[in-house]
Amino acid sequence: MRKIVKVSKNIFFTFFAMILFVTIAVFIYHNYQKGKESSLISEGTPVDFNDKEINVYMEGSGEDTYVFMSGSGIAAPVYELKGLYSKFAKENKIAVIERAGYGYSDVFHDDRDIDTILEQSRKSLMESGNKPPYILVPHSVSGIEAIYWAQKYPSEVKGIIALDIGLPHQYVTHKMGMVDSLTVRGLNLLTKMGLHRLVPSAVYNPEVIRQSFLTDHEKEMYKTLSYKQFFNDDMEQELLQSYNNGKKSVNLPIPKDTPILFLDAIADENENSKYTKQKKEDYEDFAEKLLKGDVRKLKGTHSIYLYVPDEIYDLSMEFIK
Repeated sequence: MRKIVKVSKNIFFTFFAMILFVTIAVFIYHNYQKGKESSLISEGTPVDFNDKEINVYMEGSGEDTYVFMSGSGIAAPVYELKGLYSKFAKENKIAVIERAGYGYSDVFHDDRDIDTILEQSRKSLMESGNKPPYILVPHSVSGIEAIYWAQKYPSEVKGIIALDIGLPHQYVTHKMGMVDSLTVRGLNLLTKMGLHRLVPSAVYNPEVIRQSFLTDHEKEMYKTLSYKQFFNDDMEQELLQSYNNGKKSVNLPIPKDTPILFLDAIADENENSKYTKQKKEDYEDFAEKLLKGDVRKLKGTHSIYLYVPDEIYDLSMEFIK
């Protein structure tokens, strides 16, 4: 019996030592790579916030400026959204805001309050030479900021092209629970240890690599930025603050004078789900309260900009003009 216990202890300590060794090795490699990645040359215009910078990428020309705002966790927006914004840039001016913690922007380590996020976006656009009014093109969690923007500064928002966004009241109604909160914090901790580098498919969207809108060099930059920025402190706080940020918007009147086109992404396998039906109903209820609002169904997953960029562009031009 004692021999079995002794052998079991040896196996346990050997296994623990191996896990510890691998974790330390990954952590050292992660910080080595971060040092190399910190020297990346920005693809855009950096806007100074004291000792931090937010990156704004610009392309094209025209009367209207379409402002692309990425969803949560899209670590390299300039590259991941290119397949869509390049369609708009042919006849319009576009700007991609890389929020704090995203893409070539610095991690700000602030609380990601919606007023802070919005004022950073406004300053970044104006100081990079993009004057309002704007047509906002938010995806996912950026829907909170876009609608809040129209509520606080209606003269600055000519319209919103909403790419499968989360509505402010949805983040309030479906408040993040304890398990979800711990999951978010745990993922952030694992990222700090560098363990995300062992699971590339969780760090960046493989569909971006499979498609051809990026050059080989851009694909490498996309991967590199994604490893560098994946689920950092700003991304963590952005999710943890989604309830409070949504509540601030819910407490203001709906921006009924702002035209909003809701593009509802629906995957075939989820078409009859309770969540899909509720999302459609929420969009339609919101659109009915606007002077000009519409809801269009698009076939595809939540990252809809990767699958039907031409259809998104055509619907947007039809709605705005």
